[in-house]
Amino acid sequence: MARCVGRSLISTLLLLLLVVSTISPSHGSLKTETKIKSATFLSPKLVMKPGSVANPFLFDIDFPRGHIGIKSFDAEVVDQDGNPVPLHETYLHHWVVQPYYVRKGFNLSHRDMPRNHGFSRHLVSKPDYILVRNGGLCRNTVRHFFGLGSETRKTSTRVPDPYAIEIDNPEERPDGYEFKWLLNIHAIDTRGVVDKSGCTECRCDLYNVTIDEYGRAIKPDYKGGLYCCYDKTQCLVRNGFGNVEEKTRTLYLKYTVRWVDWESSVVVPAKVYILDVTDSWERSEGSTGDSQEHFCHVEYEVKPCKTNGEGCVDVKKKSLMIPFNGYIVYGAAHQHAGGIGAALYREDGEGICTSMAKYGNGDEAGNEAGYIVGMSSCYYPEPVRVSAGETLTLEFNYSSAVGHTGVMGLFYILVAQQLPEPESSLPALFQEHAKSVSFLTFLAATVVVAVVVLIAAVVYRRQNREDGYQSLST
Repeated sequence: MARCVGRSLISTLLLLLLVVSTISPSHGSLKTETKIKSATFLSPKLVMKPGSVANPFLFDIDFPRGHIGIKSFDAEVVDQDGNPVPLHETYLHHWVVQPYYVRKGFNLSHRDMPRNHGFSRHLVSKPDYILVRNGGLCRNTVRHFFGLGSETRKTSTRVPDPYAIEIDNPEERPDGYEFKWLLNIHAIDTRGVVDKSGCTECRCDLYNVTIDEYGRAIKPDYKGGLYCCYDKTQCLVRNGFGNVEEKTRTLYLKYTVRWVDWESSVVVPAKVYILDVTDSWERSEGSTGDSQEHFCHVEYEVKPCKTNGEGCVDVKKKSLMIPFNGYIVYGAAHQHAGGIGAALYREDGEGICTSMAKYGNGDEAGNEAGYIVGMSSCYYPEPVRVSAGETLTLEFNYSSAVGHTGVMGLFYILVAQQLPEPESSLPALFQEHAKSVSFLTFLAATVVVAVVVLIAAVVYRRQNREDGYQSLST
């Protein structure tokens, strides 16, 4: 009996020893998860009433400071009690975040920078401030680092390990300047309006505007878009909805930033590039694909198809020559209501990223029926190499069963200029953690071995006693 028990204990402990001996710091433990910091902030308040539009530029917003690597940026609209606000009450047309340098002692405000949407071609750098732009390709607009719209709650912005978006490198900061962030929020309050989709698509007739915010006449063939729903415009509210002023409320953009402190020997930088399907670039002799050759219109109109039916799809394509070498490590598209999905692929048709629209089917925030509540993101087991001079094609699909105004077709990609060192898995940043895990593994294995030896010795002695007693009785 003792022999059976002993063998059972030894077998069990040997199995345990085998398991413990195979324990090693997991791949994830060497990634940035163990070093990621997180902070949540609220934007300055937005005062909204039924039908109103807020489209402010907010300067020097709360943001992590120093030389860091951004791992994600997520946002949503909340009320004064912190409750998420559904899209069918306040539509988040877009939010964009952009870094800038400002001369020390100078406070940037609306007086210094023209008020317009975050995709404004009028937003330019001046001696008192210098805008930090993404990698391109648009020279006149779409300069931001982060930005989404109605899809913000269910679109992953996570930057995969070991990459991060490098921010505020002190070697790149001009002398006498500080590094700060600006936020542009474009929100439309659709409570009580006569046509929710018309208001969110910024149809000019619903806003009763004939001039843009700079006093310029809007062209007769421009039916809707950013020029008609600028800051402090009003979409038509239905009669009998009640006292609009009594329904005024305060909202905020709640945003969460995740980051790591920068260590150039460990974290691999990835740069933001935004591609626009409305880009006017065309290949010509001597083209380099440089941003000076690109003019992006940002928005366009989807006309209704002539035949009714579910098969009505508007397909818009644009081929662009890439002026850089690198490795794509992330991709996602931005579309408005009516969007079906988008794709980025090579000239030979090889797919790089397909980003599909996700629609809600309920009333609660994050699942609003009829609204795009998310776009799928692309992550890669192995980064996708692209080369300077290579042509990539954007394709954006919208349902054209009905017409849509002011739609967008932007593709966000993160590009690393280099790959991490082979088998490095970011060990330098986490070697202390890895060493502690290795020590604990060694300690556990030692204890298990000692216990196995002790039990084996006890069993052996007991077995000898039993065998000796039996021999005496014979």
